Amino acid sequence: MAKKRPQTKGKRPQFSDGEVPVVGAREPCPCGSGRRYKACHGRAAAHAVTELVQRPFEGLPGECDWVALRELVPAATVELPLKDGLPEGVPSVTLATVLPMAWPALRRDDGSVLLGLQNDTASGDISRDLADTLRRALEAQPGTPVQGRRAPADGPRLQDVLDPEGAFEPVVHEGFEFWVPDSENATPEVTASLERANAAAIPTVRLRGVDAAYWCETPDKNHLRWVMPHPEEQLLDALARLHAAGASSLGEGTRLVGSFRAHGLTVPVWDLPTGMTAQDVEKPAAQFAERLDVALAADTPLTPDERRARGGLTNRQVTLS
Repeated sequence: MAKKRPQTKGKRPQFSDGEVPVVGAREPCPCGSGRRYKACHGRAAAHAVTELVQRPFEGLPGECDWVALRELVPAATVELPLKDGLPEGVPSVTLATVLPMAWPALRRDDGSVLLGLQNDTASGDISRDLADTLRRALEAQPGTPVQGRRAPADGPRLQDVLDPEGAFEPVVHEGFEFWVPDSENATPEVTASLERANAAAIPTVRLRGVDAAYWCETPDKNHLRWVMPHPEEQLLDALARLHAAGASSLGEGTRLVGSFRAHGLTVPVWDLPTGMTAQDVEKPAAQFAERLDVALAADTPLTPDERRARGGLTNRQVTLS
């Protein structure tokens, strides 16, 4: 039998976990372990990319409005202040619910950037994907869209890029004309996309007296959808107390019908009469907010009626994300 050659062990490269270079999944891991990258340091990187972040907008100014614009509002824009200021040649950065052709982002001819919010994302962290798209849009040539991709697992998040002290003030639009400053010179594809988007947009208004509450009009009835920052269990208890006491409505003909669960937050939903406008619901919503504050502060056990009301609300929850 042939003799086995003596194996010489080379000195392994000395890397910390954060310094191991990214290589092909089937290539030897640069850390020197002898295993393939996907079975060694690549495993943690892949897990970080796919792990779902339950509250991707937590810590951002206007977290509740971020959720509303991501899931509920057809057409809206927000000016985004960057932590390090705007780069040279970029006059503004604007978050938009949707962009033409479902582009993740667009660098306009004048250098300004539009960042789309309602696009599908490749990883489990919407914040990281959006920050990666924004960074690439800031570096793109004017007049070009930015395509989606999976963000690096160690890339920055929106919380690292946006000014934490900056205001988040959504402007709700009736349609998507903000896509094309010069509609006469828009391409046929963009014009067609604009017409389709406008036809599908549900009339929506953001209330002024309370935070992150959005009135919308549908053919059969109107609705109020209100994104709330309170812990889910505490909020459901409070809503159940009000519901059992007959204090959960927003006036005659209105009804609390359930809630959405979206990006770690709860979104109570009311049915409103067809003739009830956003202006009509402003005062009742402000009064409800006062009742809710009292109910949130209660710490006594739920009564049987309140428990039944809570069960009904829980059964009518719909998870959006």
